[in-house]
Amino acid sequence: MTTASAPARLRGFSGRDAPSYDAIRKCVHCGFCLPSCPTYRVTWRERSSPRGRIWLMKSVAEGRLDLLDPVFAEEMQLCLNCRACEAVCPSGVHYGEILEASRAQLVQHREQSWRERLFRLAGFRILLGDMRRFRAANALLRWYQRSPLRPLVRRSGVLRLLGLEQAEALLPAIADRFVVADGRFVPAQGERRGRVALFTGCVMSTAYAHVHEATIRVLTRNGFDVVLVSGQQCCGALHVHSGEPELGRRLARQNIEALESPYLDAIIVNAAGCGAMLKEYPALLRQDHDYAERARQLAGKVRDVLEFLVERGLTAQPGPLPWTVTYQEPCHLAHAQRITQQPRVLLRTIPQLRLVEMAESALCCGSAGIYNLLQPDMASTLLARKLDNALATGADVIVSANPGCMLQLEAGLRARGVRLPVLHLVEVLDRAYAAAEGRPADILAAVAD
Repeated sequence: MTTASAPARLRGFSGRDAPSYDAIRKCVHCGFCLPSCPTYRVTWRERSSPRGRIWLMKSVAEGRLDLLDPVFAEEMQLCLNCRACEAVCPSGVHYGEILEASRAQLVQHREQSWRERLFRLAGFRILLGDMRRFRAANALLRWYQRSPLRPLVRRSGVLRLLGLEQAEALLPAIADRFVVADGRFVPAQGERRGRVALFTGCVMSTAYAHVHEATIRVLTRNGFDVVLVSGQQCCGALHVHSGEPELGRRLARQNIEALESPYLDAIIVNAAGCGAMLKEYPALLRQDHDYAERARQLAGKVRDVLEFLVERGLTAQPGPLPWTVTYQEPCHLAHAQRITQQPRVLLRTIPQLRLVEMAESALCCGSAGIYNLLQPDMASTLLARKLDNALATGADVIVSANPGCMLQLEAGLRARGVRLPVLHLVEVLDRAYAAAEGRPADILAAVAD
């Protein structure tokens, strides 16, 4: 992501994925970003704000700060990459892009511990690098979660010894049946309005397979054929956010090969982070002559399921749900994709459902991909604030639209001993359609064990 501008001054950065000096210089240090930044609002440190981090990037680019300075590394990792700053920036700074490029520089030049090297190899390359391996690992994880071994392992202290106690507690319950991109075709109900592909992703296909199933039911009920196109891989968001852009590019190329088709009206995504990544494939592959234009065409078809349903309109009338709900906005839906009103529009189409807005609904919950594993203290602080705001509404259900947020909220509620369901918005619609058919839509059936 280099530019021809001021090449001699990029002494601290090098290589293909160096942050653009022009992009760094777009920041005029106005401070509009400060109130929107979660880490700044917790620490009240200038360096922990978008403006402060960009100043650090500029200092490295101009050779005034060592790339390996501990403060630089600390702040690049402490940032959630929630991109709330982008939504309010009057200068149009692409903060997420330069942050990810800065992280890539750290991965390239900084010495890594054996634990980090193992994590990157096992997580990014082996498991998330191929969905067959990922599903096999999830099948083993499902066996572990349901076996007598789990309570024994928890009591033994081995998880604490290995530093895996928090990670194990955050694990989602793996589904009985995975939703696999195997080429299946699910026909529309009633009058056919088009054909779409469902992006299955990684965690959504194994831990939140029920959300995929609800998505398929809602889409077909509204007149759309759904295809589970084979050959799909992880979207690559975790790789790119964690300073592994080349791995992200490899996955992007595989997804383009799988999903590009003139016979698809849209590519539907129900995970905010995946949707944002797919829409940003053109930026990721801008220097790839073979894929840049193909990435642009694919991205033009990508739609979050909530965005798509509002664009096309609901032809099937939802039934009544006498629930009080509150909506937690996923960062990569609200800030990266600027999808804020569509979820609320859909909730308001459901008879008898009451939406109560929580305070700071767009403030990050602390999940941020794997941030809650890497920065547990900040993640816990933000989660506590989010849960306090959600519970203050008196809602029966917390609604969101991203697996990371749902996982974080569910874990936080379990830790507090609160039995409150967390549902994806498309699940709420699916239950409203069940109600329209006279079938029960039990709230408590959604509470995680």
